[in-house]
Amino acid sequence: MLESSVWRQYNNENNFRQMIARFCKMDIEILIEDDKLLYGVLKAKLTKKELKLFAMDSAQIENDELKSELSLNDEELEKAKFKLYKKLKQDKVRLSFRESALTFDA
Repeated sequence: MLESSVWRQYNNENNFRQMIARFCKMDIEILIEDDKLLYGVLKAKLTKKELKLFAMDSAQIENDELKSELSLNDEELEKAKFKLYKKLKQDKVRLSFRESALTFDA
């Protein structure tokens, strides 16, 4: 599942669920159960560059490689990380990852 995703380019496992729970400070049990749907919400909430940064940073890739891959300098990389993790902690983003968010589409 999700073998050709940006996440799988940098991570051996589909462990984005655990990373979302960790960085959004949420219990993993309340996240959307379907991995495909959850990954779709993640893609919708982050820019392509943010998603790539999230995948690479979660894979614990060195900052030098991150800077090279994303064409950033030291300061820009730190700002990008700060912005990414700040976005993941925002209520409007966090709530969209919840299973209960799917039931309010009516």
